[in-house]
Amino acid sequence: MRIALLADVHANLPALEAVLRDVDNLGADQIWVAGDLVGYHPWPNEVVRVLKDRKVRAIRGNHDRAALTGDTSWFNELAAAAIRWTRVVLTPASVGYLKFLEDRTRASTAEGVVAMYHGSPRNDDEYVMPWAADEALVRMASASFVVLGHTHLPMAYTSRYGVLVNPGSVGQPRDRDPRAAWALLDTWTRGVLQRRVPYDVGAVVAEIHKVGLPPELAQRLPWGV
Repeated sequence: MRIALLADVHANLPALEAVLRDVDNLGADQIWVAGDLVGYHPWPNEVVRVLKDRKVRAIRGNHDRAALTGDTSWFNELAAAAIRWTRVVLTPASVGYLKFLEDRTRASTAEGVVAMYHGSPRNDDEYVMPWAADEALVRMASASFVVLGHTHLPMAYTSRYGVLVNPGSVGQPRDRDPRAAWALLDTWTRGVLQRRVPYDVGAVVAEIHKVGLPPELAQRLPWGV
């Protein structure tokens, strides 16, 4: 099975559309999204609608939960301001979709179980950096393929117990590459293809300023930080 892995879309519609075009060009049997559909950027409702229409398998991330609850006590001020803005503009349909999602998910394939978390099997809000990946996380998940998000950093780690992968961020990369990130997992070969896709960053920057989100969110996008 070929699974397109996305994470941390963060309401960045141009980036999501570019990634989905790349997914369609390469071909995938399913699309999984490891949380944080909303937050930071100007198109939360449009992103939710696209993902819902594509019937992706998605989970909630910490920004999605904050958009539902209003609890930003663990957020920096930029993230908290974006959540406050998001809560104002979210439609009832978008709220309903986010409420419907689980915080983690798993499914069986012929080649083994695929488990997806926003943070990690230990904690939904844990940051598993690429240099901290180890086989203990794979064993903890009791899965052959473990998908993570949250860090905005691409990562693929293979051990005798299975594959641990973070596709990086669609909407706000933080590895000094501003292109949108996603990954293609092949459960037959246990291979991971990391992809980067250019998109119109300038359009996102302009819309951030137009809708009144914090300008610092626009400044970081062209630098991938």
